[in-house]
Amino acid sequence: MGLNLSEHPQEAALGECGRDRVGALYTQHAVGLIRAAMLLVGDQASAEDVVQDAFLGLYRVWADLRDHDKAIRYLRVAVLNGSRSVLRGRRRARLIGALQHDPPVWSAESAAMAREDMREVLAAVARLPRRQREVLVCKYYLDLPEQEIATTLRISRGTVASTKSRALAALIADLQEEK
Repeated sequence: MGLNLSEHPQEAALGECGRDRVGALYTQHAVGLIRAAMLLVGDQASAEDVVQDAFLGLYRVWADLRDHDKAIRYLRVAVLNGSRSVLRGRRRARLIGALQHDPPVWSAESAAMAREDMREVLAAVARLPRRQREVLVCKYYLDLPEQEIATTLRISRGTVASTKSRALAALIADLQEEK
């Protein structure tokens, strides 16, 4: 896993400083964004692809960004949108019968790392509707405040609070049913 910025055709326009800043953002945030994407899409390979695409998108628009301090916000939105695209593609494939399994398929690595109760929680989170899953990932994994979640997901702060509440209630009910 790595982001090779030196082969990009816009290299000269981006400049050394931009390349260094995007590279630093990658070093600092890639693993966390991959983990967040994995919670949304369910497998590490797809999560890595989503994050890689987000950083390449950032690299392409770096010179046009008005506020480079908001780059991490750009990346979060790109990862959420990329995850949604992956899930839409899977849904389309299932509709035409191309997939033979029920996504998400948790990687062997993440299953080995997680205790049994954590796997149950992850499975319950995967069964939540998309928006509820996104709000929980932003709140409890990315540790974003409600206003930042609202901005990232382009919903109101009140919708964030009510969605979070419904998601937690659904998780509790789902996990109690399994016992």
